Amino acid sequence: MLEAPPPPEHRSGFVAVAGKPNVGKSTLINRFVGQTIAAVSARPQTTQRNQLGIVTRPLAQAIFVDTPGLHRPHHKLGHRMNTAAEHAIRDADLILVVLDAAHPPEEDDRRVAERVSAAAPDHPVVVALNKADSASTETSTASRRALFEWLPASEVWPVSALHGTGVPELLDRLLVLLPHGPIYFPEDQVTDAYERDLAGELIRAACLHFLRQEVPYSIAVYVEEFRERATGGAYLAATLYVERESQKAIVVGTRGQMMKQIGTRARLEIEALTGRRVFLELRVKVQPGWRDDEAALERFGYSPN
Repeated sequence: MLEAPPPPEHRSGFVAVAGKPNVGKSTLINRFVGQTIAAVSARPQTTQRNQLGIVTRPLAQAIFVDTPGLHRPHHKLGHRMNTAAEHAIRDADLILVVLDAAHPPEEDDRRVAERVSAAAPDHPVVVALNKADSASTETSTASRRALFEWLPASEVWPVSALHGTGVPELLDRLLVLLPHGPIYFPEDQVTDAYERDLAGELIRAACLHFLRQEVPYSIAVYVEEFRERATGGAYLAATLYVERESQKAIVVGTRGQMMKQIGTRARLEIEALTGRRVFLELRVKVQPGWRDDEAALERFGYSPN
């Protein structure tokens, strides 16, 4: 927290952004912040850890918590992801639930609403109907009816995180709903994550982009080294851990072509984020059953809290 006292009318607080996997939570937070600070892909469960996106205005500061998508877990990693999201919801000042308006409401959406209500029954809730620009009137009506039943006290805002429609208005409303509070972060800070952590998430997003079926979800990215090079730019070495030898073969690809595609995409994303040239070196190792291994989860940064 900064030492300088804010004016008495200053508003601030934490906004937990919740929803099922792949509804656009990270895209929406990137749009709020005005730059990419959260990895995005078209595949579910791109976000596996809570990450902050910070928006500062002259009289307000919103700290958005990008949470993993709430889902039915099939291993200890999934349980930790759900726990991280639920803790963020419980500890927040305001909850932003994101729903995919382009598709009829599903059981997973109802489950998210129930978890939000259970974790934070007294917190104000705002719902972002994402992809509203591509939703039919029938689907939008069904979504609103479901929300009236599941979260009757919530406000509903149609937006498009991808194109920005309705996002400034939603952000203005969220800032107004925050309680009066201090300035938590410097005005030029947009996230709490370190460059090496962001780089690791961008590498995993590249894996999600190219790999199919279960393989990308069996990958943990561990950044071994991230340092400045004497000749300019940065050197980044990361290991991709998979659970089986067959998965390693898929990740490497024929004559290393899959690994090359993953590395190229990740490198370009990291360079765009950091604003400098990056030399990226990737390796693949097998660690059987790491998603159910408590020690491995700790090592790879998946906190149980």
